[in-house]
Amino acid sequence: MVRKMIAFAAAAAMAPMAVSLAPAAVAAPASSPDLQKVGAHLKAANTMTADFTQSDRAGQTLTGKLTLKRPGRIRFQYQKGVPLLIVADGKALTMIDYEVNQVQRWPIANSPLSALLDPDNNLAKFGKVIDTGNGNVVRVDVKDPKHPEYGLLSMIFVRNAAAPGGLKLDSWVALDSQNNRTTVRLRNQKFNAPVSDNSFRWNDPRKKSRR
Repeated sequence: MVRKMIAFAAAAAMAPMAVSLAPAAVAAPASSPDLQKVGAHLKAANTMTADFTQSDRAGQTLTGKLTLKRPGRIRFQYQKGVPLLIVADGKALTMIDYEVNQVQRWPIANSPLSALLDPDNNLAKFGKVIDTGNGNVVRVDVKDPKHPEYGLLSMIFVRNAAAPGGLKLDSWVALDSQNNRTTVRLRNQKFNAPVSDNSFRWNDPRKKSRR
């Protein structure tokens, strides 16, 4: 069971993604005011911590703690009993599987998460606002048409006057190349509290040393 949970978590965070769009969804112009507001929020929210719940089509659910520091840093600390850690240190996205002492690394730029970690790179160029039919909800899909293998990330924001830029990241949805859909929902979001760079270090099980 733990091995299935690890595989599920790894696929969700590391695999190429594409989002499942609702049939009625319509892309707004890339220069829409809402896209500018999303960019303003991401730039204003230098750090964020949140509790997350990650689920797939089959109903498997994992929980954990998310720590983010822009540009380029994120940490998915999974629930007790899941010996997996996923960390971006500003250069690479790393998956550490402590059960089998395995480490895998990918360039951040090869993941749709790059839009979340460093919005200056591709949000304005590749992001599109999708009409949700709810004026309180803003959805942005990010995809690089030259690299469809990187997939597409759908980010959901809710309007909140107390949040940076008047928006709060609520969730994101991904669908990988094997049609495996993953949803990550956030709660208890806190913005712009001090976050040490040490939060994005990890123990290398291959060398038994701190990186």
